[in-house]
Amino acid sequence: MNIKRVVIAGLGLAMLATAGAAFAQKDKDEEPTSYIYFVVIKEDNGKPVRNAAVIMHPVNVKGKQERGGMELKTDLEGKANFDGIPYGNLRVQVLAHGFQTFGEDYDVTKAKTEITIKLKRPQGQYSVYDDHAKDPGAAPKPDAPKQDPPPADSNTKPN
Repeated sequence: MNIKRVVIAGLGLAMLATAGAAFAQKDKDEEPTSYIYFVVIKEDNGKPVRNAAVIMHPVNVKGKQERGGMELKTDLEGKANFDGIPYGNLRVQVLAHGFQTFGEDYDVTKAKTEITIKLKRPQGQYSVYDDHAKDPGAAPKPDAPKQDPPPADSNTKPN
């Protein structure tokens, strides 16, 4: 009989603990959400970038990217949108062929959020193996041998 009471009491406590944990959780359905609208354009001429991947990740209060996320693709006019982004920090990354990867964090605080993203073309890469002697701003190579002045000609007489 004592074992039966202990089991019933244990089950009762377990049910209360589970109910308390469920009650303490935030209900995602009741959080305010935003309609987010992206326009992705080329920085140099303002033309739309089609078929760019717009990747969204939630960010916690410590600035760490949380699990989950969503990817959208831009249309022919460089536009993509989504309804249902919860308020808070959102990390946005944009990837498109022939452009530098874009990444920035946004604070979503309004019912409608519009974000314009300007993508840059890739920059030329600087190599230490290239000859930059013609570049006036180039620093001399540290391991380059120093050149001595040409030897004085012994056949010429001083004035």
